[in-house]
Amino acid sequence: KEERIVVLETENAALHLKLAEYQGLAGRSTNEVLQLYAAHGQQQKLRRSSVVTQLHRAIKKRLKQDLKSLHSFALELSKDFQRQSKACLYQVLAAVQGVQLQNEAMQMFQIKAFDLEQSLQEVTERYEKEKQKRKALHNCLVELRGNIRVHCRIRPLLPFDYAVGHSISQDRQRNFSEKVAYAADDETVLVKCSRPGHASINKTFQFERVYNDSESQDAVFADVAPLLTSLLDGYNVCIMAYGQTGSGKTYTMLGPQLGGNSTFSIEDESELGIIPRATQEVFRLISEKPPGSYWVEVSVVEVYNNEIFDLLAKDSYGKVFGVKRDVVTTREGKSDVPLLTQETVENASEFLHLVNKGLQLRVRHPTLVHAHSSRSHLVVTLTITTVVFGDNFGTSWEDEQTSQRLNKDVSCTFPQKMRDNKSTSSSGTSSPVQLEATEKVKHVKTRLQLVDLAGSECVGMSGVTGAALRETSFINRSLSALADVLGAIAEQRSHVPYRNSKLTHLLQDSVGGDAKLLVMLCISPGQKYLTESMQSLGFGTRARQVQRGQVKKKNFPVQSKAK
Repeated sequence: KEERIVVLETENAALHLKLAEYQGLAGRSTNEVLQLYAAHGQQQKLRRSSVVTQLHRAIKKRLKQDLKSLHSFALELSKDFQRQSKACLYQVLAAVQGVQLQNEAMQMFQIKAFDLEQSLQEVTERYEKEKQKRKALHNCLVELRGNIRVHCRIRPLLPFDYAVGHSISQDRQRNFSEKVAYAADDETVLVKCSRPGHASINKTFQFERVYNDSESQDAVFADVAPLLTSLLDGYNVCIMAYGQTGSGKTYTMLGPQLGGNSTFSIEDESELGIIPRATQEVFRLISEKPPGSYWVEVSVVEVYNNEIFDLLAKDSYGKVFGVKRDVVTTREGKSDVPLLTQETVENASEFLHLVNKGLQLRVRHPTLVHAHSSRSHLVVTLTITTVVFGDNFGTSWEDEQTSQRLNKDVSCTFPQKMRDNKSTSSSGTSSPVQLEATEKVKHVKTRLQLVDLAGSECVGMSGVTGAALRETSFINRSLSALADVLGAIAEQRSHVPYRNSKLTHLLQDSVGGDAKLLVMLCISPGQKYLTESMQSLGFGTRARQVQRGQVKKKNFPVQSKAK
């Protein structure tokens, strides 16, 4: 056992040696493994560092290439920019030069335009002067020939022009409401005449003055006012409105009417017609004359169914009612209405009050064309009596005889109103009546007749029946008689048929050449009234051609040099 123990110990020692040797080998192996791990890590690091280096080199190389390409591109861009900037600079310089040239041209054009404007203004002024001269010469020619002045007024389209009739289709009504009459200028009317299946034809009519549908009452009266100066210069004046029903005659002569009444409104002065404006102008002109040298009387007459009615006649109670009168021809060949009511007025307001009273009796009747159609001709007459005292009248022997006769009757020829104003007594002075009896006195009467004719009608269009149809017949016959009278005067016939109608008989002095006559044509612009408008324009054209001879002036006395 001991030997075995020794052997085992020896083996154990050997084993310990081997263990120590193996442990040494294991330690060395571990170190080697660690070294290998370290070497492997280094190799890995080296490998990684080499990859990074390669990537870095590749990136650096790529970057160098990109930078090089960018640099070359930037160089190309800079060169291109320089080229473009140079080209733009050249363009800017060219544009600046062009602008300078254009400015110079613009300045030249402005100078030329200024010169043209000045020359145009000069030509316009010359044209206006020549136009005024032509108008003055034309008026002188009209005066010498005794021609009738004709003005034409075109009313605007009104709501009843668009109203659809029961028996008319809407398409046809739309054609009817189409505007066909225009004012081409202030002296020309243009009418478009068209028929189904035919080409449109434009017809023109020339008049002394043409008013379009936008011109006001002021513009119309501005051309009428010069005639009123002639009234106080010793000429009779007559202004009449002619046209179809609903064409604006009453509006032109009187102004807007108050609802269903025949009277007119005086509140809006801008809408007043010729009659109230003419009266205001007459009294304004009279106010500039010596007081007491003029007095004004007014009469209002209507011609209804070829009968004359005095619209200012009063009954025993002082109430105004229409009285039938007759028109006669005096020994001097003048027309006169015996027993006609002549009311003395001292201002325009009294006149308008009287006229409104008379208008309340004027006959009116609604038709399909016009709801407030006047069924009679209205004649408003202002008689202006001029009283002049003087020694030298410069008149003929017959006028002297008339003056002597007037000297005897002067006390009874003055209106009662003026005699009351003048008959003031004072000591040491003779009364005005005595003064009139001792001095030569002349009374000169001039008349202003303002006529609102009833409108011509087409029975089929107006739709009137019964009494209204009879009225239409008389209206159309009287207007036809007026046209016949003008035709006879134009043809210088030996007989002029004034007595074919009470209207022409009443207006005999005015139409026959004893007054400056102005006809105001009123026409409707719609296609619906084309036939009536053409008839009115034809009447006006024929009236312009009438030569009545120079209008006679009432003999005014010539004041002596001592006065």
